[in-house]
Amino acid sequence: MRDWLGEQSEAFRNAIKIVVIDLSAPYASGIRAALPDAKIAVDKWHLVALANQMVTEVRQRVTRDLLGRRGTVADPVWVNRRLLLTAAEHLSPRQWARLRRMLDDHDPTNEIGAAWGLKERLRMLLAESDPSKIRWRLADFYDAAIDARLPEATRLAQTIQTWWPAILVALTEDASNARTEGFNRIINKPKGSAAATAT
Repeated sequence: MRDWLGEQSEAFRNAIKIVVIDLSAPYASGIRAALPDAKIAVDKWHLVALANQMVTEVRQRVTRDLLGRRGTVADPVWVNRRLLLTAAEHLSPRQWARLRRMLDDHDPTNEIGAAWGLKERLRMLLAESDPSKIRWRLADFYDAAIDARLPEATRLAQTIQTWWPAILVALTEDASNARTEGFNRIINKPKGSAAATAT
């Protein structure tokens, strides 16, 4: 990327004001070197994916700790694992009831529930654009991470802290590469379908 940008005209480089990236330190370093005046923003989709990964890791660890094995179709926590990754506002009343029942009956340490709550707090933070609300949501997220007392939650909070300047740009500038990611999915989908057909 740095080499490609170096091949472009100065006018082209100067016209770039914001660059949206995923959580890649080398990529961020290359952008800073090639475009020192551009702001770097982290795409929110990648942050939500990281939070979902944290929830999955906690669920898997708790299952191993409690049952001494991986989850199976006999375990409500495993059966309802997709509910843990669904955005709260997209859950139907019936799904909410299933999620609450599963956490009440099969999460005795409340670690899975704490991880889910932290994920949702991060999502609420990423939905804000007003600076005062962002500060409040960020403090709420960090408080929840501390209260959770989970190594997975601590790692997520550290990642948010490390990337916070770029996350703040994404929130206040409403910057996203969702359109580009969508085009990539469209482009790659036929390839996957063709490969699946060929095998």
